[in-house]
Amino acid sequence: MTPTLKLDAVCVGQPTALRVGKRDDVSGIDKHPVPGRVTVGVERLDGDHIDNRKHHGGPDQAAYLYTAPDYDHWTEVLGEPLRPGTLGENLVLSGLESAQLRVGDRLTVHAPGGDVVFEVTAPRIPCATLAAHMGDGTFAKTFARARRPGAYLRVLQPGTVGAGDRVTFTPAGDGAPTIGELFDLWFGAKPDAATLEGYLRWPLAVRMRKDVQEHLDDARD
Repeated sequence: MTPTLKLDAVCVGQPTALRVGKRDDVSGIDKHPVPGRVTVGVERLDGDHIDNRKHHGGPDQAAYLYTAPDYDHWTEVLGEPLRPGTLGENLVLSGLESAQLRVGDRLTVHAPGGDVVFEVTAPRIPCATLAAHMGDGTFAKTFARARRPGAYLRVLQPGTVGAGDRVTFTPAGDGAPTIGELFDLWFGAKPDAATLEGYLRWPLAVRMRKDVQEHLDDARD
């Protein structure tokens, strides 16, 4: 049975000055929930600032998804609830843990103006910008240990979305790599060549595909 979920929040961020280590930076990581409808394009949500396009944005990372169960984890760890958007995500989804999502999973948002379709492409990898935004120089490591990375999404069908919209989850299939498995590649996991070759058969984000290929080249040496 295909599960039906809902969007708990839709968030965008404006450019904000941020001190990252020893440098002054500008980032859209500080996102806030938006009331009403938000237009979703193939490269980003309307009104959402993307500064570092080397690592963020583009058709394969048009939106960043986090989930309500993952937020529940941070409420327990940090001792207080975090508002939607705190971790830099555009969409908060009820019901699923992000590490269990698979590349190629599809999320169909049933909106008044027509369905909007997203496809899971890659995990989010924590960085110094996230740590600076959270005011904790060790938070990137804390985030990595939690193994709750959230997922980047490709937009297959643009439109508008809003908090409360119903979402239908369509799984990619058992052979697709999970977001957790891909996340682990950054933190010491060394799958064999056959496993990595299998990952490449799925619709990975371009940046993630490059990383998997590099791991595969190393596994073959």
